[in-house]
Parts: sequence; structure tokens; C-alpha cells
Amino acid sequence: MARVLIATDAWHPQVNGVVRSLDTTARTLRTWGHTVEVVEPTVFASVPVPFYPEIRLALPRPGRVYERVRRFRPDHVHIATEGPLGLWVRHFCRRRGWKFTTSYHTRFPEYLKELARVPLWPTYCFLRWFHDAAAAMQVATPSLEKELIGRGFRAPIRRWSRGVDLGIFHPRPKHEGHPRPVLLYVGRVSHEKNIEDFLRLDVPGTKLVVGDGPARAELERKYPAAVFLGYRRGEALGEVYAAADVFVFPSRTDTFGIVVIEALASGLPVAAYPATGPIDIVTCDALGAIDNDLGAAVRRALAVGDPAACAAEGAAYTWERCTRQFFENLVPVG
Repeated sequence: MARVLIATDAWHPQVNGVVRSLDTTARTLRTWGHTVEVVEPTVFASVPVPFYPEIRLALPRPGRVYERVRRFRPDHVHIATEGPLGLWVRHFCRRRGWKFTTSYHTRFPEYLKELARVPLWPTYCFLRWFHDAAAAMQVATPSLEKELIGRGFRAPIRRWSRGVDLGIFHPRPKHEGHPRPVLLYVGRVSHEKNIEDFLRLDVPGTKLVVGDGPARAELERKYPAAVFLGYRRGEALGEVYAAADVFVFPSRTDTFGIVVIEALASGLPVAAYPATGPIDIVTCDALGAIDNDLGAAVRRALAVGDPAACAAEGAAYTWERCTRQFFENLVPVG
């Protein structure tokens, strides 16, 4: 059995795909008998991100981070994020001559451009520097790998997909309630998620929004016909998915979109833009529709999507399978 250290600046109480992936991966590894240490921000002083106060940025003393790593004596080190904790663990490994892996989860260059008008090039320059020191960089999809290579990333790239809790996300009988068709969005309610493209769709039915974020109050006022449900977790989230008719994924900047495979596992066809993530997952008409016209994608997904095919495809994304990928991608520190 191995000792695995995971460093991440994204952790509970944040609700997002990065936290879900890392937490579930760590828990799965432990059930297999491995010892896992997660160096995460809740035990350190932190400050809110100026343009996204729901997310706090850890301000750790380097010595405390180094001591955590030394005391754990890892066989493998994985650095999941490019924030302060990731940087200090990276610095420790480089100073010791240890090998480590990283993963590319978030399009920070595009988000910073959208939220703070930061040009793309300096952020990509930083990310190349960060990841190119790794023995391997783990990414979720072939299209993301191709894009990062095109942007000059040189670290060896290995595939790490994502999973679904099939005990929660599965087809269920649909009940009467909102006028149909029911169009569902699940994710952060923030402008970088391009959620307004979903809310302004001129299609019949009901738009449901599950999630929260800095733009929620503004968007609730602007789109009073939409139903904002806030966060849902566990069975309550699974019930919302299964009660809808189509899942709409308006983001153009996600690197995967766990919500897409949760929707499929729930028997929902997906409507999305031709962006990284959906183009790797929604590969035939039975699973939904990909189109630069999101309204056209919704109408086609409703017309040709096959709930049984969606559920079968979603069921192939298991946490056990992707955790095995993650573990096989790790490298010994020495």
C-alpha cells in the first residue's frame, strides 16, 4: 500500500467539480488500503478572493506546509491546483529533488480575463511554468490535452477522467410539477459559467437553476421566470436531475463538467456548445446535441435524445475506474 499526498487549494466548503473529484478520489484510495494526506486550505489563515468572495485563498506559512509534507513521508505527491498551497508543495518537492504529478482542472486564464480583465498570456505563461516541472500532468479529456499542447505545455500528459455516484444519479420516475419541458442547469451561478446564455433561451418550458454564486441575486431579478433552487446535494440533487427533460451546459470554459456525466447517468440528454468536455462526452445524437446555437442544441436534444442510452453512457463513468487511472498516473517521489 502507498502513501499519497494530495495538495489542493480547492476544498470544502466549496461546492464544485474539483473538490468533488479530489475528495472522492482520496476516499476511494483509502477504501483500497492506501494512506492519503490532503494538504488543504481550511487549516490555514485565508482571505476571500476579491472578485469571488465565496472562495477563500489560503495564506500558509511555508514552514507549516513543509512540516506537513515531511511528517507524512509520502511515496507519491500530487499537486492539484496552482494556488499558494500548490506552489509551496511544488517548491518543497523541487528543493528536495522529488518527482510529483499535477492536474489541470480550471481555465484560470479565461476566468481571470472574464472576471478581472487580465490578458490570457501572462496567466498561461505562469501555468506552463507550474506544470512543466511535473513528471506528469493529468487532464480529463483528449481535446484538453490537444489544446494544452498547442499552448506550449511540455509536461508528459496522462488521462484522468471523472466519475459519477451511481447510487444517487440514475433514472427515476418523473413527477408532475413545473411546466414541461424542464431545462436544467447545475453549477456555479457566476458569469464565467456563461449561465445567461441558458437563461435567455427562447424555448418553451421551465428553466431550473441548481447552485449558487455571486451572480445569483442579479440573475434572479433579471430572469424572474427561471426557478433558482440554490444548492442541492445527495439524493435531493439526484431527484432534480431525474425530474428534468434536458440538461443544458452553457459553459465554454470548463475542462470537463462532472455535471454533464451526472445528467447522463440520470437519463438526461445534454445540450451544450462545442467546447472541451461536452465534445468528448456527447458523442452521438442519442446522448444529446452539440451546437453553436444553444437553443438549437436544446431542441435537438429533446427530439433525439434517448434516456436509456444516456443512462448507459453515464454509468460507464465510475469513480473506481477514474481513481485507478489517477493512481496509475502517480510517480514515486524518488
